[in-house]
Amino acid sequence: MLKIILPTIMLLPTALLSPKKFLWTNTTTYSLLIATISLQWLLPSYYPHKSMTPWTGIDQISSPLLVLSCWLLPLMLMASQNHLQHEPPTRKRIFITALITIQPFIILAFSSTELVLFYISFEATLIPTLILITRWGNQPERLSAGIYLLFYTLISSLSLLVVILYLHTQTGTLHLTMLKLTHPTLNNSWTDLLSSLALLTAFMVKAPLYGLHLWLPKAHVEAPIAGSMLLAALLLKLGGYGIMRVTLLMGPSSSYLHYPFITLALWGALMTSSICLRQTDLKSLIAYSSVSHMGLVIAASMIQTHWAFSGAMILMISHGLTSSMLFCLANTNYERTHSRILLLTRGLQPLLPLMATWWLLANLTNMALPPTTNLMAELTIMIALFNWSTPTIILTGIATLLTASYTLFMLLMTQRGILPTHIRSIQNSTTREHLLMSLHIIPMLLLILKPSLISGILS
Repeated sequence: MLKIILPTIMLLPTALLSPKKFLWTNTTTYSLLIATISLQWLLPSYYPHKSMTPWTGIDQISSPLLVLSCWLLPLMLMASQNHLQHEPPTRKRIFITALITIQPFIILAFSSTELVLFYISFEATLIPTLILITRWGNQPERLSAGIYLLFYTLISSLSLLVVILYLHTQTGTLHLTMLKLTHPTLNNSWTDLLSSLALLTAFMVKAPLYGLHLWLPKAHVEAPIAGSMLLAALLLKLGGYGIMRVTLLMGPSSSYLHYPFITLALWGALMTSSICLRQTDLKSLIAYSSVSHMGLVIAASMIQTHWAFSGAMILMISHGLTSSMLFCLANTNYERTHSRILLLTRGLQPLLPLMATWWLLANLTNMALPPTTNLMAELTIMIALFNWSTPTIILTGIATLLTASYTLFMLLMTQRGILPTHIRSIQNSTTREHLLMSLHIIPMLLLILKPSLISGILS
């Protein structure tokens, strides 16, 4: 664990002391090196919590998410270069420092085996994210977006802190391995039912569950490209990961607590997919599609079967890469046309033919077309939900249909149609952008060859 966290922390002096000319090269290359080393975590191990220290440990649930978080740092740096082109060097350094600061906290949150450490790192990711959104966002509304993000997350996670302290008084330990031994920690009394509810609330807001999702589209739309990638690919996954970890602490007797959550999650998948069909803002459309996909993850994690957990895990990784790629593509359009309104940025295929290929690939993975891990994940979750309750197939079926509809709508609106008259000339796509897209799509295509690496199942 230290051989990843220490080099990640040493990225800070690299960003602060690198010569101006080599700033981007040094930080991106160094973080790519860390990402490559982190791939060893994916190797299956028959020992739970391998490379365990008193505070951290890696198991089948956390290793795919840890590798994803290491993999996305260089991609965020690559995506931000053009955005910060005209900023003074000091601000560039502060931006890169903010991105790097989030990384150790995310790694600690995904690997901590102690609930207080998890809570601290879970909350600490909020501050650099807030700085990114409120300082480097595109529009004046970024301040209200930052306030929404801050207060939704803080208020919901206050209950989580209270329950963590209550658990400590009940069991005398907050170590996850010890809590599993005293299973079930929370049984059927009213206190324990409320505790279960409070434990889930913080993660439901972070994931986010439909109804608690209002901060997400605001934050996404106002954030710079690195902020959007960070939110979609990693911070939402903290919610899903937290639900998977915490539901294991609850006894089977509190299972009727799961009904409202599963209902809301599936209903939310339907509603947000419908909202996507009438969006005019490209980033807002991709943000709402994230809520729809995370709804399936929440529904699956609440069922608590191996099959459902496996589907939720694969969907989290696939969605992390897909939505991050879609935000990068939306950003390439924005940098050229300075607009995110779909009507004003349509018909770009003749001007940027290679970008249109990336758009097609990203949209096909978002639709969960074979042979992508998204398809495997959605099928696994649908089967798990169907086994749990037969009528859910109607909701998941309609959600899949709507997903295909809004994805095609997004592809046709951005790539096809008549070019607007105000677009006279457009900057060509760059090698950096193509490399960025290929680093998103290649892992997705490779993972389908061995999905057991991210499914949480020992092969």
